[in-house]
Amino acid sequence: MATRRANDEALYRIAPYHYLHVLDQNTNVTHLEIGPKTYIRQDNERVVLGPEKMITVPPRHYCVIENPVLLDKDRKVIKDTHGQATLQFADQDIRLAQAPFPLYPGEVLKQPVTPLKVVIANSALRLRAILDYEDSKEKRIAGDEWLFAGPGTYIPKKEVVVEETIRATVIKANQAIKLRARKE
Repeated sequence: MATRRANDEALYRIAPYHYLHVLDQNTNVTHLEIGPKTYIRQDNERVVLGPEKMITVPPRHYCVIENPVLLDKDRKVIKDTHGQATLQFADQDIRLAQAPFPLYPGEVLKQPVTPLKVVIANSALRLRAILDYEDSKEKRIAGDEWLFAGPGTYIPKKEVVVEETIRATVIKANQAIKLRARKE
């Protein structure tokens, strides 16, 4: 008696907060099926991933998604003429606390759910811009370095990398410190 492979199943019970990636072999388009539902696989379809649990990012945590889907102004996924989600290849998206979400076909979880970095008093993070960016408070050019001084919680950005954590140097009476610039 031949054994059935898991991909040969025709009926998939997708639990709540789970998802499947289904490849339509006629159109070569992979689409997403989100639970809770019972999904009946057609003869021209193949389940390529799942059922997988959705990613849950709790408060004060974040994760990094590589090749994120493209969203319109209403935060809806943009699909091409064939119905496949459009991806931003070689880009990253940092997702903070939100409702559980699935990974669309092509998206990759680059960094798993990680707590945000808390910078204590008398310490700082040395940050370096790896891409040019501009937000409401500042404009940075690739290569710029600056400090994020504590106490505070550092919210990561895709354009910035944390180089190191620096502790404050306390200069007491009858002591001195010699400093040298790292760059002009």
